[in-house]
Amino acid sequence: MKLHLLALLFVVASAKAQLTSSGTFVKDNYQKFEYKIPMRDGTKLHTAVYIPKDASATKKYPFLMQRTCYSVAPYGADTYATQLGPSGTLMREKFIFVYQDVRGRWMSEGTWTNMTPTVTDQQPAPAAKGKKKVAKSTGPVLVDESSDTYDTIEWLLKNVPNNNGRVGQWGISYPGFYTIAGAVAAHPALKASSPQAPVSDFFFDDFHHNGAFIQAYIFTFPVFGVQHSGPTDKPWYANQMIKTGTNDGFQWQYDLGPLKNADKYYKDNFYWQETVNHPNYDEFWQKRSILPHLKNIKHAMMTVGGWFDAEDLYGPLNIYKTVEKNNPGTYNTLVMGPFGHGRWSRETGHTLHSNIYFGDSIATFYQRNIEAKFFDHFLKGPGDGKTGLPEAYLFNTGRNEWKTFDKWPAENAQKIQYYLTTDGQLATNKIMGSAEAGGNSFSEFISDPMKPVPYTEDNTTLQGFTPFNYMSEDQRFASKRPDVLTFQTDVLAEDVTLGGEIMAKLKVSTTGTDADWVVKLIDVYPPDEPNHAYMPNKNITLGNYQQMVRSEAMRGRFRNSFEKPEPFKSGEVTDVTFRLQDVLHTFKKGHRMMIQVQSTWFPLIDRNPQKYVDNIFKADEKDFQKATHRVYDNSVIEVQVLK
Repeated sequence: MKLHLLALLFVVASAKAQLTSSGTFVKDNYQKFEYKIPMRDGTKLHTAVYIPKDASATKKYPFLMQRTCYSVAPYGADTYATQLGPSGTLMREKFIFVYQDVRGRWMSEGTWTNMTPTVTDQQPAPAAKGKKKVAKSTGPVLVDESSDTYDTIEWLLKNVPNNNGRVGQWGISYPGFYTIAGAVAAHPALKASSPQAPVSDFFFDDFHHNGAFIQAYIFTFPVFGVQHSGPTDKPWYANQMIKTGTNDGFQWQYDLGPLKNADKYYKDNFYWQETVNHPNYDEFWQKRSILPHLKNIKHAMMTVGGWFDAEDLYGPLNIYKTVEKNNPGTYNTLVMGPFGHGRWSRETGHTLHSNIYFGDSIATFYQRNIEAKFFDHFLKGPGDGKTGLPEAYLFNTGRNEWKTFDKWPAENAQKIQYYLTTDGQLATNKIMGSAEAGGNSFSEFISDPMKPVPYTEDNTTLQGFTPFNYMSEDQRFASKRPDVLTFQTDVLAEDVTLGGEIMAKLKVSTTGTDADWVVKLIDVYPPDEPNHAYMPNKNITLGNYQQMVRSEAMRGRFRNSFEKPEPFKSGEVTDVTFRLQDVLHTFKKGHRMMIQVQSTWFPLIDRNPQKYVDNIFKADEKDFQKATHRVYDNSVIEVQVLK
């Protein structure tokens, strides 16, 4: 399990590459200091500050800060990281780089809280001259990630010499959450924030998708659900990691049985117990969502994500859209590239995801031409919003090219509905004519939670964090199964570009009283498609390849309300409507568009018993049962097509 833990930490913290080898650039050009910065409640947060050696009264630098729960190692004022900032480009341009352990993590004091609820925007606005006005209270001082960011900036401005009075922040994954949380009720000196692959709401990001539990995350709970007694530079949770004794992750997850059996590993894990005891979108989860607080944001925002991010795709898209809606006039831009989770932070040369090749040096292009341009303009330049960057800088994953947009979704996007016909066709209403009057015909399958559909063919990757590759993995293994419905268009006579939002509007019924619904959008390659030169798996052929482009799960009990789940009525036709995440993908002439519908996706999501129980985390083995599911021919997938 140690290898899986290391993989987890490298994935989420790779942007800063805080390694303890003997690189010379940082030592030659920066002086490192460590501080215990006091917060308004007296808690001290461990902070590492790297100051350019040539900083002076006549050569001042802005701050560029990352706050993290994943450690700001290496520790010690004489021990240097080998890379600073979001990229080597910005490191060489020089900033005052700041890294901070958040409350209750590593070398900082305080108590750790997952997705700290935001309270700052409920307090009085900051006083003039950068001083924070704190609400008078007979109870404890209210603190959150916003107030900790504010207090840190205030301290840095006063105590770190030769700064130019401007601050920027960035972070990937969980540090992306700290970035967007720090943008709320922000310090006046904060001029630019870039939340990257940010977590926004754990009921829709990371640990759940539309309320369905992401069982593939089960090994990560020690990282998030174990407190430590005081500041430490050691991974205090390491001895809590599950040791499976096998490399067959699928079999281990299956043999675990109902989720209640995980209690034997996590009985004392507070975050596991919180998850188990809050199966619905109640106050516990609601108050941890950052989205309702994204108001009155005045400084520049650049939200970054990857189209193939298996962990946080919901977060960047919804943070961008919420900031855009609530803060008219604020500089707010979106960047989405052909990357897995956070992988724009390091160059791999050939940009691959699963077996699909997208081009060369794409991360470098992003770092130099988008990210650096953003921070340079707002932290060193005029900061007037005239960056030369578009509103949205998005990568078309079918054409393998960057596209720019003045608005996202694009104003000229046309909504098209594709019907799921009983003969396996994926057809527009223009072709079907009478489809909207249909609904009496259906496709059906037997869903057996004891024989679930796997979400990947690679069983060895199922033990750590969510595998990166499934987001564009070949789906031929699934389309051959009788419990996966497949609908596809005829061979396309011309290119079709989907650009924008996707809605699944299903009409379904089940012989059970609960069910999950998984919808996958797939690009089917022509039979003569040649392999590219960089195929990672030489045993795969791209001829007839079924590339997953977008997918999402919906826990059926939440079809009407995430707060108040309800069972299905056996045999009754029922609406199940949910949003897949956005897409920019051209289905080329000669390809086909395909939709797959299934009800198990194991162990990416846990198995639904298909018999309604109040809390699936506490379901018994006897609750799991087969059910026959029907998808009626007036079910549609609504997409936005760019002309």
